[in-house]
Formats: sequence, structure tokens, C-alpha cells
Amino acid sequence: MIKEGINFSEAGKFEETRFEKIHNVIFESSHEASILVAQEIANIIQRKEELNEPCVLGLATGSSPIKVYEELVRLHKEEGLSFANVVTFNLDEYYPMDRNNIQSYHHFMHEHLFDHVNILEGNINIPDGKISSEELQQYCIDYEMKIKAYGGLDFQLLGIGRTGHIGFNEPGSHVNSGTRSITLDHLTRQDAASSFLGIDNVPRKAITMGIGTVKNAKRIVLLGWGISKADIIKETIEGAISSRVPATYLQEHKNTTFVLDTEASSELTRVKTPWLVKSIVWTEELKLKAVAWLSELTKKPFLKLTDKDYNDNGMSSLLTEEGTAYDLNIKMFNKMQQTITGWPGGKPNADDTYRPERATPERKRIIIFSPHPDDDVISMGGTFDRLVEQGHDVHIAYQTSGNIAVSNEEALKFAEISKALNANSNESEDIINFLKTKKENDIDSLEVRKLKGLIRRSESLAATRYLGVPDSNVNFLDLPFYETGTVKKNNLGEEDIQIMCDIIERVKPHQIYAAGDLADPHGTHKVCLDSLFEALKRLKHNSFMNDCWVWLYRGAWHEWESYQIEMAVPMSPDQVLKKRHAIFYHQSQKDGVMFQGDDSREFWVRVEDRNRLTAEKYHALGLADYSAIEAFKRYHF
Repeated sequence: MIKEGINFSEAGKFEETRFEKIHNVIFESSHEASILVAQEIANIIQRKEELNEPCVLGLATGSSPIKVYEELVRLHKEEGLSFANVVTFNLDEYYPMDRNNIQSYHHFMHEHLFDHVNILEGNINIPDGKISSEELQQYCIDYEMKIKAYGGLDFQLLGIGRTGHIGFNEPGSHVNSGTRSITLDHLTRQDAASSFLGIDNVPRKAITMGIGTVKNAKRIVLLGWGISKADIIKETIEGAISSRVPATYLQEHKNTTFVLDTEASSELTRVKTPWLVKSIVWTEELKLKAVAWLSELTKKPFLKLTDKDYNDNGMSSLLTEEGTAYDLNIKMFNKMQQTITGWPGGKPNADDTYRPERATPERKRIIIFSPHPDDDVISMGGTFDRLVEQGHDVHIAYQTSGNIAVSNEEALKFAEISKALNANSNESEDIINFLKTKKENDIDSLEVRKLKGLIRRSESLAATRYLGVPDSNVNFLDLPFYETGTVKKNNLGEEDIQIMCDIIERVKPHQIYAAGDLADPHGTHKVCLDSLFEALKRLKHNSFMNDCWVWLYRGAWHEWESYQIEMAVPMSPDQVLKKRHAIFYHQSQKDGVMFQGDDSREFWVRVEDRNRLTAEKYHALGLADYSAIEAFKRYHF
């Protein structure tokens, strides 16, 4: 029996504050939320089937709905959910775009849903990215009229872009707009660049349903996952209705729910500053969060905050509980002060009562897990250096080959060198011929993927040797989920988890460092983190795991908030320079990296700015003035 999905009896209502204008539900994980959304869709399909009526679904693409579609496929295969009465209309498609192109939404929908359920081919409607420009206007009108002929959409599934677009309704879209051709915003194209292996390959136009079409749906669910969506989610839910943020038009729809994970909801007022919304129980974490927020708001260090600062900014209840501002300030100052350490592996022969790490054993076995072959030095190169210099047994585990991020031009350069050194090498010749004739949708051959992986390996070894790690301690795991030859990866599998278990059991670490960057819940970092979490779950009953602590770092995109940081490792100017040099060994990722995102700075510049900003935030709170700080949060398993 299919369970009930999200209880949407409250849709159209919202949290009773002066801030929110759209009903939203927050979940710990996007996986849990996706299952419930799929169940709601399944319930609608079954109700319409009982009425002998078609169920008309508006569907979205992108990474956000993937788990929803996976659950719908499972419900079909394992619980008998039928799609025989389902009619679908997809929101959008790139233009021009051949339906057989692996980047097309036609390909996406068949790959993730349609090829796995019993939907009738004639009931699938996806905008045609190859319609001629002369026919395009009439085609859009016909698409709109076909939706109306079915009585409109029973359910519309949406994602949201960082411009606030829904579908491809970019800023400036009119509230009554219908299906039409549109020019894509530069930020939207940047966000799609990784899928197209570079922004130059992303189409500049698209066909999209309009705002008016979407708003006519009887039920709307918008999915928001990851920290990168937090700012636009806040603006959409709490901001004024504006064509500048098209998703704000959904405030006028009375049966809309935003389904969010904790990261995407993190900027909402009731999440970020709940004391401004209602009476709360002041946990130790909330106290630190509140005082850090107040310090930033007033631009005062902890020790200069006054009773008046607390009372004027909605925090009088905290003073009632803690006494005077003086006492509270000292308590929070000490808590932040105690996160700072120049001994990330623990300081020998020292009182570790108030230190982030244990003093014993003095020489710890340590695994640094790096999702790609450069995340270790980019995200924690200074700490890495400290751990080696302070005599710990440091092991590096590169979880994926990173081959997809090596450009064809870079691979061709190495293949030509190989050929010059070994004129009789047929393999080098085959690689050169493949790269020179490779077409846009071609997946790299196994030989090319091997070469690109070797390029990343050689760069990693150069960097780890520079930092003083013996080659025997450098591990290339090549987790199978990554090895598809395309941007789209496989789901985490049993073999991936076993590989992670094997290295942890072999090293028996006292410390594990891993990337805790959750910006994209379907990205490589998240899958690599999930593989670690699953391995820890399986191994935690082993006696050696009682002495293992896990520290999470973040990638080049985001840093932990100051109140979240549990270990802050300061770096001197010389260490900042040494970290930069370690990053430089990853030459294939310099000067035109393939997955740049919306930040034009090179990774070494980006991360130096981030580490400097973290140090400046600590100083602004009244703590010591360092050149740079790398930050970590402990994970308890």
C-alpha cells in the first residue's frame, strides 16, 4: 500500500510570522523528502485512476527531482503503481537541442522515469528543441492549448534556479506569461556549464512553460536542495513579489509547498534566527549562534556586547537565562577561543580538556579523504602540512579518479608526448585519433579515461611528495560510481562502500578528515561523503573505531559558519604560500578549469580568500588576528 505523502492540508498557509509568505516543509535530507513527494504524486495518480480520469503532471528536470523519479520507478516496479492514466508535460527544453543529445531533457526524462514505467508514449509531452524558428511561435501556442485541453495540470513539480527562475522563466518574466522561447540568464548557463563541459557549450535559449501556465496548476511542489539555494529560497519565501525573482509569483498560489532540506532552508529567518520568531529553548549551540549573529549585526566583538544590544535585538530571553551580558560574552568568547589550535592532531603532553583534539596518542594514524584528486590541498592544505610536520602517520585517499575534469586538450598534450617518447605505441596513436575526432556527445574511450586519470594521479603524487607524504601512504580508490565517462554518475553501490570499509579497516585511523560540502546533494562530494557515512555505520562496532574522530572540511565553494566551527587551524603567511604551491601541482585544474561555476577566480585564489575571510571573522569576534584559518566541524557517528 502506497503511504501518504506530505500532508498538504496546510498548503496556502505558512509559518505564522511576519516573514514567510509561502508554505514550506523542512527535512533533514533531500532523500527522505523526495520519497514523500513521490508518494504524494502516486496518491494523485491513484485517485485519478479511481475516477477513470487522466492524471496530468507537470514535470521538472535537473538534479533536484532525480530521487523523486527514482522512488516513482520503485513504486511502479515493487508496489504496482500504474502510469497508464498519466499524461505529462515537461516544463522546458534547451533550444536548439536534438532529443537524442544526452544533455536534452527528452533524454533526461526517459533515462530517469519514462523508460522504466508503463506510461504511454503518446502521453509524454516535452518541448521539441529542434522545431524550426519559423514554426516556434505556433508550436508554443499549441503546447499551451494542449495543456488547457486536458483541463490544466493536476500537479506541477518544480526546482528553482539561483536567479529565482522556475522552469526557464528568467528574471523579467511576466506573471501571465505562457509557453514561449526565452534567452537564458548568464548565471543559469553557468550553473549548467558542468553538464555541458564548459559554458561555451550551453545553449543560449530555451523553450519554457510560462509563469501563468505554472500558476494554473491545481497543486505545486517546489524542491530546494543544498546550501547554494539558501539565499534564493529566503528571497522567494520572505521577499516581495517581483519579476526580478520569478519564483515569488508562487506567493499568489494557494496550494503551493516548498520542500526543503536543512541546507536550503538555512537562511530562512525562523531557521537562522529563530529567537526573532518565537520563544525557544536555548541550547548551547543556539547560544553561540545567537551571540555570533549579534556580534556580526552590531559589528562589535563578543566582549563589547552590552545588555542593550541583546534587548534591542530580540534576545532578552537569553539574558534572562544567562544573567548579564558580561557573563554570557566571556562564556561564548571562551568557547570560540577553544576551537583554535595549531595542533590539529592534538598537542602532546598538554591538558586537552578544552582543546578540539586529544593529546594521546601522540602519533596518530590519519586518513584524509579527498573526493577529487585536489580537494585535500585546496580545502585543508595547511592542516595537511601541520599533520605531517607534527609527525603523524598521514594517509591520503583519493576517492575518485577525477578524470572527467581533465580537458581533451590537456589529454592530447600528454598523449602526444607519450607518442614522441615511444613512436611504436599504438595506444598513444589511438588516443590522439580519438581526441582529434571526438564529437560533442562522445563518451571518452577507456584508454582516454585511463590517461586522464593518470594525469590526475601524477599531479596528486607530486603534491603529496611536496608535503612529505611517502607514496606508500597515497591511495587511489577509484570508486566505481564515478567511472561513467560522463558528468552523470551512477548511484552509490556496494562495491564503493566496501572499498571505503577496506581502507579504514587497514589503517585503523585515530582521525578521519572528509569533505562535508553539501552544496549539491547529487554531486560527487555528497556521494563520497555518503560512502564514508555508510562505511562508518558498518564499522562502528569494531573496537578500533572507539578511538576514531571524524572531522569535516568544506570545499572551495563554502565555509562553515563561525558558530559551527569546532576546530580552527590558523596558518602563517609562509604556510599559506606552501599551500598555494601544493595546489599548483594540480596543473590540469589551473588556467581554465572545466567546472569553474559562477566564480571566475582560480581555485587557489578562491580558497585563499576564503581562509583569509574566516580569519577576519574570528578577529571581528574579538579573537587573535591570523593570516588565514582552515575550519572543521566534528561528525559524531
